[in-house]
Amino acid sequence: MAAPDPTTSSTDRELVAYERQGAVAILTLDDPPANTYSHAMMRQLDERILAARMDREVQVIVLTGRGEKFFCAGANIEMLRTADPEWKYWFCLHANETLLRLEHTPKLVIAALNGHTVGGGLEVALACDLRIARRGAGKIGLPEVKLGVLPGTGGTQRLVRLVGKSRAIELMAKGENFDVDTALGLGLLNRVVDGDDGAFRAAALEWAQSFTTPGAAALAIGHIKRAVQTGAEIPLEAGLALERELQMKLFTSADAREGMAAFEQKRPPRFEGR
Repeated sequence: MAAPDPTTSSTDRELVAYERQGAVAILTLDDPPANTYSHAMMRQLDERILAARMDREVQVIVLTGRGEKFFCAGANIEMLRTADPEWKYWFCLHANETLLRLEHTPKLVIAALNGHTVGGGLEVALACDLRIARRGAGKIGLPEVKLGVLPGTGGTQRLVRLVGKSRAIELMAKGENFDVDTALGLGLLNRVVDGDDGAFRAAALEWAQSFTTPGAAALAIGHIKRAVQTGAEIPLEAGLALERELQMKLFTSADAREGMAAFEQKRPPRFEGR
């Protein structure tokens, strides 16, 4: 069977919805029932990430899934089954590039896990800076080994950076899925909240808004992200040099002047994100 042509994948249908609420951009994976990603979805996600990056009004990005059952169940298996190995290689490369765009964007990215987050879905979530999940909403894990393959959208690299080599190998070698409380204990999640889907989405948005102006220094938060995401992967001296450069940029910002003035005047600062 001929491989699908990545240059002709249909993007007529909206597979990643984009909306903005205040300073928060919400990107929603929208291909029910499981929100599995195809090449077309990855191309749209890439475009939406760039849109949020370029939007000067956006300070925080939230990535979530449509519905109450799935955040994302990973790559579309039927697509992978019918594609040849070369095409799948290029597909994985583009997915890697798309998720790296999330990490390279100097704005905080929060994954709001509204349901099952397995396989490539967890790999997408691991590329975000923070993760919040709804208790009882679904399972989390990297079960690719049960298909005879490995987590190929960054899972082997990002999981080890969160939980360490031995634990990461065990989790991926077993390929078991687990509940969100176990994921919280492993350090894969930052927060777990109770309630129905509506309450969860409200909590996720409220959490995202807590990192925006005027109460939070969103510009500094974005620079903290860049210092950590890039600095953790390079030698210490290079990381310190990056930190100094980012700090110098902040020293020249209106927010730094406001923060220091507010400290001296013993009042809450009102940041502007510039």
